[in-house]
Amino acid sequence: MSASITSFELYAFWRTSATYRVRVALRLKGLQAREINIDLDAGEQRSPAYLKVNPLAGLPTLIQAGHPPITQSLAILEFLEELQPAPALLPADLHGRARVRSLANMLAADTHPLITPRVRKYLTSAADFDDAAWRAWQQHWFGTGLFAVEKRLASEAATGTFCHGDQPGMADVCLASVMAVMQVFKIAVPDIPLIERIVQRCQQLPAFAEAAPLLQRGAPTT
Repeated sequence: MSASITSFELYAFWRTSATYRVRVALRLKGLQAREINIDLDAGEQRSPAYLKVNPLAGLPTLIQAGHPPITQSLAILEFLEELQPAPALLPADLHGRARVRSLANMLAADTHPLITPRVRKYLTSAADFDDAAWRAWQQHWFGTGLFAVEKRLASEAATGTFCHGDQPGMADVCLASVMAVMQVFKIAVPDIPLIERIVQRCQQLPAFAEAAPLLQRGAPTT
């Protein structure tokens, strides 16, 4: 199965970790989408037009012609996996799939949501966070999530060249997405050698390299 560039629309913004995940997954699956830029810095996600597409004002949103919008990056990845099973983002065995989904959720559900723009907006307006406090918050929660993932990768036999075995999958997509947005924010977490090795290997693959935030439309040029 394949899809042409006109079959999908992807509401996106250059630096979002969740959009990065979908970009990578589309490329791994050999699919394409026409991107529609939603400028988070300009508040376009809260426009009445976009709220009709995604009432949570989140990114990304994927639309296949003739079907309702699909929101939430992990739901989109699962959709793409079912739409185009090869190459697989999930292992063939039951426990392997559970492990990969668990790692993916540690990153995309437990770590990334804590550093999104809407969290920063709340903390700066309601909790009097200044730039230093926000940066400390980012450092803490990135570190908390990544140290936990590193511990699992180091202790579980299923870890291979990638998070699970020797082919990139859903966990790698989520891991690389967190590391990509950390690079944008210039946040570094020490003592995660397995993660660094896996992400370096991911970045050697075109699907990951081409999805890099700074290569996308709207990214700063300097």
